[in-house]
Amino acid sequence: MEIKEPPNRKIYTVVNSFEINTDIAEFIQPTTYAAARSVARTVEKHFLYHHGQVIASNVLQLAPKPSAQIIESIIDTTFWSSLRREEGRSPKISIAFLPPEMAGYPLVFEQRLPLSSRILTKLAPAVERSGIHLGVWHDGNELYVWGTTRIIPGLCFVLEVVEPGMLVIKHRRVEGFGKFVNVAVLKGDQIKIIDEGTVKTPDCPKLVNSMIGIATPSLWNDSLNILVQMAVSIRNHGRGGTLLVVPEVGDGWHDSIIHPITHSLSPSFSELAMLNKQKVSEMGHSAWQDKVSSAINNIAGLTAVDGATIINDQYEVLAFGAKIGRSANGLPVEEIVLTEPIVGNVASVVHPVQNGGTRHLSAAQFVHDQHKAIALVASQDGRFTIFSWSQCEQKVQAHRVDALLL
Repeated sequence: MEIKEPPNRKIYTVVNSFEINTDIAEFIQPTTYAAARSVARTVEKHFLYHHGQVIASNVLQLAPKPSAQIIESIIDTTFWSSLRREEGRSPKISIAFLPPEMAGYPLVFEQRLPLSSRILTKLAPAVERSGIHLGVWHDGNELYVWGTTRIIPGLCFVLEVVEPGMLVIKHRRVEGFGKFVNVAVLKGDQIKIIDEGTVKTPDCPKLVNSMIGIATPSLWNDSLNILVQMAVSIRNHGRGGTLLVVPEVGDGWHDSIIHPITHSLSPSFSELAMLNKQKVSEMGHSAWQDKVSSAINNIAGLTAVDGATIINDQYEVLAFGAKIGRSANGLPVEEIVLTEPIVGNVASVVHPVQNGGTRHLSAAQFVHDQHKAIALVASQDGRFTIFSWSQCEQKVQAHRVDALLL
């Protein structure tokens, strides 16, 4: 679907039946970070397209669409800020582009602050905790910081500093809660644009599509979205880990696990399974979300124990600390299809040892033996891989998804 800009070079976004006027003006301060210029137009098109798609679906509560010039300027300033230090610490910042009247419970400064690397570095200690955004808006051709907010509307442009020189462009899902949808990752002069076309790839797991945030429902209580939150939590504890998701019916997966299992559970731990089946209306979205988040973090913590954590597809925890072994009737996995949902990436067939260490090899072997299972594997360095079976290729697929989880 092609979305054209209005002839007067202004963008209008419908929000609760009134219009936000976003001038596309040339900013006085020239940008000096080359990647900001390279990625700005592509990111602008992403927001234009998805705003058009959502408006066509009669969803009106959306954030303003950022222009390429605004995107470029925010990225440039934030990048240079990420390289500065305040009291010996590098800044961690999340910037949301919207006016204060569109934020939920905004903390508004009495005096506007100019958007500069110095200002961002100074403010960083106050907003480094997860979920707090610095609000940025514009007056004519000048961008300014107006305050902070924790609540932003759907499709709100967000730029987050992950580490010095590493930025992630993302937006809030249109409906519900959960992991923001990543659009691009910038690290120095390296640019990774998330490839939304991955969702059309044969045998691409629905979990990967849910991470991309395009082809599956975006409600936080969607079952696939719960696995997305699980992946984020596993990655965040930083110890590495393996989560095996097996079918609820049948116990064939036992053939690929070394017995006895050190920490087998009886009965299975079913808190998350019960919450997933519960009607959100019974306790309200906020209370339900808090309980689900707590249950997810509880299970994700088990993956830090040496060995694999095993759950079924209804989110009942069956065991943790389990050792994976090749099935008695199985053959050793010799090849896997390695993919990454990044524009320009080409799938390659490699030996499993080329994708990681023992943890990755054992997960690939498990899926090679148990075709209906998937395996989520986190490395201590932050790399995250989802293993699944491809009926088309008759091989294990290894999907590198760290760029979707930042």
